[in-house]
Amino acid sequence: MSYIFSSESVSKGHPDKVSDYIADSILDYILSKDKNARSAVEVALAHTTVYIFGEVSINFELNEKEIINVAKDAIKFCGYNDPVFIFNADTATYHVNLHKQSSDIALGVDETENKEQGAGDQGIMFGYAKDDTDALMPLPIHLAHELTSKLALVRENKTVQGLGPDGKSQVSVLYDENNQPVEVTAIVLSTQHLEEKSLESVKKDVLEYVIKPVIPEKLLTENTKYFINPTGRFVIGGPVGDSGLTGRKIIVDTYGGFARHGGGAFSGKDASKVDRSASYMARYLAKQVVGSGIAKTCEIQLAYAIGVAKPVSLYVNTFNTSKVSDELIKQTIEENFDLRPKAIIEKLGLKRPIFKYTTHNGHLGKLDPIFTWEQLDSIEIFKKLI
Repeated sequence: MSYIFSSESVSKGHPDKVSDYIADSILDYILSKDKNARSAVEVALAHTTVYIFGEVSINFELNEKEIINVAKDAIKFCGYNDPVFIFNADTATYHVNLHKQSSDIALGVDETENKEQGAGDQGIMFGYAKDDTDALMPLPIHLAHELTSKLALVRENKTVQGLGPDGKSQVSVLYDENNQPVEVTAIVLSTQHLEEKSLESVKKDVLEYVIKPVIPEKLLTENTKYFINPTGRFVIGGPVGDSGLTGRKIIVDTYGGFARHGGGAFSGKDASKVDRSASYMARYLAKQVVGSGIAKTCEIQLAYAIGVAKPVSLYVNTFNTSKVSDELIKQTIEENFDLRPKAIIEKLGLKRPIFKYTTHNGHLGKLDPIFTWEQLDSIEIFKKLI
């Protein structure tokens, strides 16, 4: 049976993503000074005020002024460096309330002579891969990310004049009865713009410089519907138009709804939090399975208990697309991969200050070598199963 599936993405200037980027920039700052630091930084944006709060465990003295400077640089990177947008990095009001992580949590997580490092919290994490794209990501979220990435690019290199940092995309893809994408049925793209830029100009420029260069021509048909700034006006944007908060775009961060999500957010959290590290590892494993050619789709779930190193469960589902049984894949993972938090951190190199690069356009599916969870370096293990 054919079906249509839709996924959305948001631009780097969306208030929730600005919050995420500030949090991950602060995390990177902390890790650059203490690679063993623990961090759970949250950020909220409201109009022209920035709230930075949460818990950290570090071996150096925290300097509030430096934290604010990191936040300012992050906000400028997201596009808010012009008074015309009202929310501005240099004129915003900053409130910082970061305190030491609970010693009760540390008891269960810290490694000692008598105890290995445990998970930073209980929780369930999912990883997913699908052979729609070279990155093994579902096509709807892949195209949605490509649109918001291109939207930011044409604004920043001034290919298109008069756009603001805030924006969103949504792509609907028709899949045939063989679960293959055959057509893009609808594209929704909304972008903030300056007062003097007309709606007609926005629609013309977005179609010509954003949508057409991104969406493969073979997927666009006479039935494809375009909704560009469908409200007709989007001048007030960013935190002035809508408050921002870390962790509010978890589906954008992962698979666009094509796979299940455990509920935990990523940004601002160091890798001792399995919300982040185990989600990356589950993606890595799912990608090895699909990348090896033994399955077209794979979803993996990991579950942990706080303070306990080994996962309490491992689940594999290839949705009847595998050449071998899901149970065999599960056994192969258990025999070849160490899924304890410390081992995941070491394998994926998650003590590096690289996390701000994950924030925009999805944490998954990027092919840059720094994203170790995207490397196909264990596929031979699974190829042997055929």
